[in-house]
Amino acid sequence: MERVDDLLEAGLKLLPPKPPDSSSREDKKAYSEQVSQKVALALAEELRQRGLAEVRPAGEGDLGDSGAERRMAGGLGAKKVDVTWATEESGLLLAISVKTINFRDGRTRNFQKNLVNRRGDMLMEAVTLHRRFPYAVLAGFFFLDKDAENDGTAKRRSTFLNAHSRLRLFTGRDDPAGREEQYERFYLILLDADPESARLRAYAVGDPENQLSFSAVLDEVLTLVAHRNPDFYEFRDGRLEKAL
Repeated sequence: MERVDDLLEAGLKLLPPKPPDSSSREDKKAYSEQVSQKVALALAEELRQRGLAEVRPAGEGDLGDSGAERRMAGGLGAKKVDVTWATEESGLLLAISVKTINFRDGRTRNFQKNLVNRRGDMLMEAVTLHRRFPYAVLAGFFFLDKDAENDGTAKRRSTFLNAHSRLRLFTGRDDPAGREEQYERFYLILLDADPESARLRAYAVGDPENQLSFSAVLDEVLTLVAHRNPDFYEFRDGRLEKAL
């Protein structure tokens, strides 16, 4: 496995057992927040290994930070962001938003109930950040429980396929003057995690057939950062380096 896979697996294996779908809203919310936290810490550590020394969050005691996500000033007010890389010279260069749906709805028995709400949260985040930092690269990481791939019926597609359809419009922002609500790149990840193991499958939004490695995902994101900042950075051998 690649280093990023090891980091993600190690972090997610620290999660407690997943509560049953019948658990209280508070218990499910707490578990989902822990998933997002473990993912953010693992991604940030991988990015630091790839040359982005100032990435947050950091672990306890690292970089003089508690590990909490950074609060960024945005065009529509301040916004907490899961993973950020900002420098004094350029401001925000990279942000990763992590959202999850981990539990079935008690009535429908599928995972789709909160899909539109989560999408709305992520799009507002993109608008807020892009309005103040139009050159920032924003990546969306939307985690779905693995069973969201198989919760379809004769009358509706699975939540996994519906998520691809409903998010497709909001990925692929390749021009800094493009639509503020779009992400530069958006990914859907199927998650199967417990204290014994953690398995993840990543897909670019709009392409549910071709699984991506997390290493390839981060390569793509960092290549975009280099393209947006050619006077300062180049992407070489899996790392973001100072431009020669």
